[in-house]
Amino acid sequence: MKKFVGLLFLLVGCAGTNWTPPAEFTYVPVGAGEYEIATWQKIQNPTDSHIHIYIEGDGNAFDVYGRPNDDPTPRGTLVRDLVARDGFDNVVYVARPCQFIMNENCDESDWTNGRFSKKIIDAESDVIQKIAGTKQITLVGYSGGAMVSGLVIANNPELNFEKWITIAGVLNHEQWTNYFGDEDLVGSMNMDALPRVSQKHFVGGRDTIVPYELAKNWADANDIIIIESASHDDFGNLKIFD
Repeated sequence: MKKFVGLLFLLVGCAGTNWTPPAEFTYVPVGAGEYEIATWQKIQNPTDSHIHIYIEGDGNAFDVYGRPNDDPTPRGTLVRDLVARDGFDNVVYVARPCQFIMNENCDESDWTNGRFSKKIIDAESDVIQKIAGTKQITLVGYSGGAMVSGLVIANNPELNFEKWITIAGVLNHEQWTNYFGDEDLVGSMNMDALPRVSQKHFVGGRDTIVPYELAKNWADANDIIIIESASHDDFGNLKIFD
């Protein structure tokens, strides 16, 4: 029998599915490998050499009994709210495969044990390349999206990543599943070391899903910012950019 002590609450996410994007954001599906990836894009200065790109977490992948859902679309809006508060000219929200857009190539493993597989990372990398081109990229990943963003950076040295930011981020999924006594994510890629890029990791002081003990094992202490009042899916009105 599978154990989902830590994974379950991470993947269920918080309630509240309604989110109205600010008027300056445009919904743009982007084809990538076997998938079409949902994005919301604000490109107000196309000639600017910088762009902020946010990657969604694992979403609503499991129900409260630990069974895979048919649709992993996130119920929580934490990442989209961060995107909406980002005042930079060029800001993009990138969903994970099969969130918001389900097609015939979507398989349950894409949001369960294979959610960090090579084809998933390749698809997310493709989306980022198509959106950013040669621009300098600040890549932000939430929760499991931190793992995705780190793998994207590590596996795409040709892309111009300037900074990496994680929020409640999984930085090594094997250590994370072992911490909770859960099954390994077979079929998923992992990071043996963090990418060599300027980085910051926001950690919730009340986060019991991806606790500080895990972050400190991988990230440099100088790169960790603890938000004492934050839980895994509630960072208040956090603004990660001044």
